[in-house]
Amino acid sequence: MLSGCATTSGGGAKLSPREQAQVLLARGDGAGALPLLAELQEAAPNDLSLARMVAEAHVKAGSSDAFLTSLATKDTAISHYQQGLVRFARSADASGPAIAEFKRAAELAPEEPEFTYRLGVAQLESEQYEAARATLETAVKAAGDRSSWSLPLAKARYRTGESKGAIEAIRAVVTGSPSAADVKTARALMDQIADPFAGFPRSAKPQLEQAIQWLEVSDIPQQALVSLEELLRDHPDEAILHALVGLAWARLDDAGRAVDELKRAIELAPEDGKNHLYLAQIYESRQRPKNAEEHYLKAIERNPVLEQAWLKLGDVALERQDYISARKDFEVVTRLVPESAPAHGKLALVHQLDGNWPAADKELHAVLDKEPENVEFMLRLGVLHTERFTKAKTMDEKNSASTEASKWLAKVLEAQPENAIASRALERLKFR
Repeated sequence: MLSGCATTSGGGAKLSPREQAQVLLARGDGAGALPLLAELQEAAPNDLSLARMVAEAHVKAGSSDAFLTSLATKDTAISHYQQGLVRFARSADASGPAIAEFKRAAELAPEEPEFTYRLGVAQLESEQYEAARATLETAVKAAGDRSSWSLPLAKARYRTGESKGAIEAIRAVVTGSPSAADVKTARALMDQIADPFAGFPRSAKPQLEQAIQWLEVSDIPQQALVSLEELLRDHPDEAILHALVGLAWARLDDAGRAVDELKRAIELAPEDGKNHLYLAQIYESRQRPKNAEEHYLKAIERNPVLEQAWLKLGDVALERQDYISARKDFEVVTRLVPESAPAHGKLALVHQLDGNWPAADKELHAVLDKEPENVEFMLRLGVLHTERFTKAKTMDEKNSASTEASKWLAKVLEAQPENAIASRALERLKFR
């Protein structure tokens, strides 16, 4: 029986049979996982995650032919789903045979969006873009909170000429709960949708690349301007040239010319979110917050993977004490750039202002886990738990907060003995 098969993880905790199977599959040991999965699926024949694991195990074990034979006589949604998964893993069967199996599964269980989704993905990978878009629209509509399903939908919309719809789908992904892989895919797709070099004359690209080298690598905007102005004489309606000229003037602290050039770039390419981002940054540097906010909003409307715009909009919401909007904006940044200490720090502040101590603690630890010597975040953790201590309603909570605050404040003072903030916070902990 499965109950006798439990092993332990590195930390000594017992793994469930499902967890054991997941570990074996991660190692590529499909044959080892199959006995565990067979018994699990027998007990839960309609569990789709188990069905996927069984199909994966047979593919990795090299027993997919026998598995397909065993399923061939079963006309159930699950059996066709598993056959589709196995066939999709084979390049020769990934289009026609896999699509036929997923289609049959969806016909037998139209209320299960997973089958429709897999059908749409198979159609997409087979370059049946119109069919894929329609299928995935149906699946995503029924999917609820599975935001990652919007990624293949975004690709299908883009391939069928619906760039705005593709961007909407990408926004649904980044404002949901995307994995790191989802974010990487979303960025790559946005780079295709909003490629500022797509229509640029090939013959002029070497000179353009040299201008970008002067501007972005060598940091010599004057030389970049010489090359860009030459290019503009021959190509006056290329938005990318006006955008780069604007950035060069901004680098030379000539905001007036920079704004004019970026506005011209926006006129020529109104759907390019990056030009709105650049213009917003100039407005912000010139203390024109309303203009800046307007263009930050336009930036993420057109390109939802621009983390700089989300971060600035979060700052605006925080200044207005709109903690709900600020939290949402900063959460997007932490998903787009998980290593961003400023984003985690600002999100922690929002949670702290909202009295959500565990959430604030989690965000601060997200930075310290990667930067264990970051004194600023040690101090913030100490101050956070000091505030929690002062607002605690029970003695147990006070003791817990005091212990945690003291630990972090002591670390700060060990690194910076003269840190006045840490010293004052420790003094506050003495009053119970």
